[in-house]
Amino acid sequence: MRQYDRYAAAMTLPVPLSCDVLARAAQGHAHPILHGFFTRKGGVSQGIYKGLNVGLGSNDDRAAILENRRRVAAFLGSRGDELVTVHQVHSPDVAVVTAPIGENERPQADAVVTATPDIAIGILTADCGPVLFADPSAGVIGAAHAGWKGATTGVLENTILAMEKLGANRADMIATLGPVISQENYEVGPEFVERLQAIHPDNRKYCKPAEREGHMLFDLPGYITDRLEKAGVNARWTGHCTYADEDSFFSYRRKTHRGETDYGRQISAIILRS
Repeated sequence: MRQYDRYAAAMTLPVPLSCDVLARAAQGHAHPILHGFFTRKGGVSQGIYKGLNVGLGSNDDRAAILENRRRVAAFLGSRGDELVTVHQVHSPDVAVVTAPIGENERPQADAVVTATPDIAIGILTADCGPVLFADPSAGVIGAAHAGWKGATTGVLENTILAMEKLGANRADMIATLGPVISQENYEVGPEFVERLQAIHPDNRKYCKPAEREGHMLFDLPGYITDRLEKAGVNARWTGHCTYADEDSFFSYRRKTHRGETDYGRQISAIILRS
């Protein structure tokens, strides 16, 4: 018996958010591209993980996690074992995949790219920025996990370079930032601002004063989309805040503020269909 059979009665496919520009651009090519910024809705997890928790690193019921991942793959027209995610470590590293990867074989990386049809690739987040990339003409896709560490150390630019090595052209790429913590909910201390300015003095423009003295609010979505545009890629943000919308999204910072022991992760995924 499959370990998710006990959830069969509750079978409901998730309905993710999508980017209209990416959806339109993906039409009419040799390999249609499907994508989704998945929310908490449509899953079977319970408690603090309620909904579509796909985080293999969480302490959620394992059967529920696997069923949730299977539902994501099914929405994209793929099998559960064809949903490729990586072991994310807030790095600038990118994995190139040409075949499904076993759960225990996931490389440590924070982005994944492919030109192989029928392999769904995805990135897990819970406040950091999920970016889905596509060059529909070349048939190359990518997904990047961009928190402040990854974004400042080059994960976005490295994803673009990895896609170019597979035949993509950055001028033809579309990059969409999905649900991420908004500036209004991302308070940082003075040491964070100092690190940000040490990377580049102009980075202070992404900070505005918070209510607490000496603290600032960091614009992670603005920082990510600006870096993408500077890299020569057509970029946009869906406009959704993970912290503010508890019904739709998991949030690490919200979990921290509440003193909860763990948190779920949502997935943003994309696939080239044969």
